[in-house]
Amino acid sequence: MKDIKLTEYSHGAGCGCKISPAVLEKILQTEKDMNLNYPELLVGYNTKDDAAAFDLGNGTSVLSTTDFFMPIVDDPFTFGKIAATNAISDIYAMGGRPLMAISILGWPVNVLSPDIAREVINGGREACKNADIPLAGGHSIDSPEPVFGLAVTGIVDNTRLKQNNKAEIDCEIFLTKPLGIGILTTAQKRKKIEENHINPAIEAMTTLNKIGAEISELDGVVALTDVTGFGLLGHLGEICSGSGISAVIEYDKVPLLPNTKKYLALDCISGGTMNNFKSYGHTIEKMTKEQQHILCDAQTSGGLLVIVRKNDVTAFHEITKSFNLSLQSIGHTCSQMGKLIKVI
Repeated sequence: MKDIKLTEYSHGAGCGCKISPAVLEKILQTEKDMNLNYPELLVGYNTKDDAAAFDLGNGTSVLSTTDFFMPIVDDPFTFGKIAATNAISDIYAMGGRPLMAISILGWPVNVLSPDIAREVINGGREACKNADIPLAGGHSIDSPEPVFGLAVTGIVDNTRLKQNNKAEIDCEIFLTKPLGIGILTTAQKRKKIEENHINPAIEAMTTLNKIGAEISELDGVVALTDVTGFGLLGHLGEICSGSGISAVIEYDKVPLLPNTKKYLALDCISGGTMNNFKSYGHTIEKMTKEQQHILCDAQTSGGLLVIVRKNDVTAFHEITKSFNLSLQSIGHTCSQMGKLIKVI
């Protein structure tokens, strides 16, 4: 099993294999609002949010989400843990707490042994254990490439429900994990990475975004989402578009994983990152190539993108410090400009 390199069995890696924003927009186009007959559905697909929210009528809503992808690392256990952590993140990104999960497994049974699949599932169980929830079941199919993920159910107090279309102007922007995951994992897939340089990315990808359930208690956290396959600018663009505002990002303040620029210089850019810019680059003011490749970098199990009113920044910092995070603002929101986002 030690000789198995799972990334060699898939054409994509992690959230970098997501369908591009532009293509997804065409797929989801419909002439009807299918949510009109369900007033209890507080959040559906319309806002491109992280999870669906269904009002239970008792002051709380049930949250439902799913996420799965092909291997982003070679080790089966680590792949399972990353995929599960990434899926659970959607619940935290809505301000909720996960309750349980069921697994989604696609496996090339004639190519990779069941023992390897078991290790992937065990990695998923580990992530669920860290989130204090059961992995309660699942479904599996025989597929040409290995695929793993979770469908996760959560709960949230309606007063703490956070969405990606409620941002306001004159707010600070924070990111809870550094960027560079797509660049480093692409370097690994292309066998260019040096020993141990992938470790910071693995640590980031296997860290649960539990902080989302805590910062949701702040009224001043007006919008929240997690940064995954569409990159920082893609997910920030969804916030701006849905909220009718624009944003300014201070590039030098955006946190990066160690050696991100080293492997960017070696042209370790994922196809997902390139598709991201092709999809939404027209909504962003002119950037340098380096800014483009880093800020559009397709993340997997990335951090939370948090929009905070200025008068609640101090309270926000108190919570982040309790999670051993020292965060600085990476930009601010503003009234609508010619483009959704400006990078300075």
